[in-house]
Amino acid sequence: MSVSTALRPAATSPFPATTLLGLARHGLAEAASTGSPAERYAAAHLAALRVAAAVLACRARPATPGARRSRPTSAWVLLTTVAPELGEWAAFFAAGANKRAAAEAGLRSSVTPREADDLLRDADAFLAVVEATLGLSSQLPLSAG
Repeated sequence: MSVSTALRPAATSPFPATTLLGLARHGLAEAASTGSPAERYAAAHLAALRVAAAVLACRARPATPGARRSRPTSAWVLLTTVAPELGEWAAFFAAGANKRAAAEAGLRSSVTPREADDLLRDADAFLAVVEATLGLSSQLPLSAG
């Protein structure tokens, strides 16, 4: 399905966004509890993808019928299109996609404990920024709980 870059108000339907944000928060909690840096990195990156999906659920809308379909686009590219204010976050997480793929492939040496911990904190911060951007009530960061 193609996605239009036209924005719709966040108030249209926050339910899918809140569901995705809840899944992201759960994923971050799981990431925080895993001992493997590769698993922690992959889970934190996946949580960040869910956060991006929440923004897309609020702001992107399907292309009009008959519109020319384009090839699949990265969630991070779409995020930059529909929420330019989150462009730096999108670029940051897009840059970590290959490392996440290596971690998911079982290459344990692909991620250091420090990289995994840093990404977990960054994904948690991204979640808080998106909650504020969408005007949704924020939860306490993982480090505070």
